[in-house]
Amino acid sequence: VCRIDRKWVNGQSVEMDEEKSGFVGSKVDLQCRFINSSPPVKISQVTWQKLVNGSKQNVAIANPSLGVSVAPLYRDRVSFKSGAVRRRTPNLEDTTITFSSLRLSDEAAYICEYTTFPAGNRENTVNLTVFVRPTIQMSLSTPTLVAARSSNVKTPVATCVLANGKPPGTINACPGEVSTREYRNEDGTFTVQSDYILVPSRDTHRETLTCVTTYNEESFSDSVILDIQYEPDVMVEGYDGNWYLNRENVQLNCLADANPSVSLYQWRVMNGSIPDNVEIRDNLLIFKGPVTYELQGTYVCEATTASGRGPHQWTSVLLPLPQIATSDVVSVVALLLAAGVLLGITITVLILKIRSRKDNSS
Repeated sequence: VCRIDRKWVNGQSVEMDEEKSGFVGSKVDLQCRFINSSPPVKISQVTWQKLVNGSKQNVAIANPSLGVSVAPLYRDRVSFKSGAVRRRTPNLEDTTITFSSLRLSDEAAYICEYTTFPAGNRENTVNLTVFVRPTIQMSLSTPTLVAARSSNVKTPVATCVLANGKPPGTINACPGEVSTREYRNEDGTFTVQSDYILVPSRDTHRETLTCVTTYNEESFSDSVILDIQYEPDVMVEGYDGNWYLNRENVQLNCLADANPSVSLYQWRVMNGSIPDNVEIRDNLLIFKGPVTYELQGTYVCEATTASGRGPHQWTSVLLPLPQIATSDVVSVVALLLAAGVLLGITITVLILKIRSRKDNSS
């Protein structure tokens, strides 16, 4: 309500709100009170009318003799608020009407006209504004977002829509680059749409985007989580640089980061074949038995996703010729040293014996 408006003519006035407003589906009262003169005039009839394209359309009538009537278009939604209007001997000084289940089409100017005797007609007008709360929805721009390899092309990844509001609301989009537009619908409501733009990548996968909107000083929010498909990033673990001869329990593990997840791992050896004593178990390459020279080679792991998008990604690890274990080298060196010492002692003893025999002969 902005203010009370009265129109005085010869001591009589019709008191109404200058403006009223309500939301679709709500209830609103349109006030109309007759301020009589002294001496009072007689009220013959009260007529509520709606201004439609410059013409008047009856909404409701209260007559002291004929009672109350409401036009068929409004019969289920419009009624006189005061019970005194419907009495056998009615009091028509307060003929406020109530709109229930307000509709967009109810927005208009309404006239409350009093027919009096002998003063004639007295009337006033109220402007009814109908608001519509918008609906907020945030969604992915496309069901499948794909990260293009080595591409910096930005694309809409999510859309926030504030639909069918009146007046239009405001979208306070997520931080980042956005494109926002507003358009008017045929029923007089407004839709505001904001697109969030970025470069799809593995780094933005599972990122949460939140759209915050404001309408009639109320805030609403909705969120989506980015689901971005990207090719496998493959690496092989397990080789520590010390696969010496006869070492036991060694294996290679193929790891891949991809969306969707990897559905197939394939192992191969460059310029060769997988040795017979090597078992392939999904992403594992298990070497059974001790390490031998036959295991030397470049082992390749190839990962494929269920989407089948893009080339298969692979990586490799080079197994050089295995070396003798450090402990074995130490043992051999120690044995050779011991043998050398023993040989030296033997030679010394022989020399001493030979000299002793020569001395005895002399």
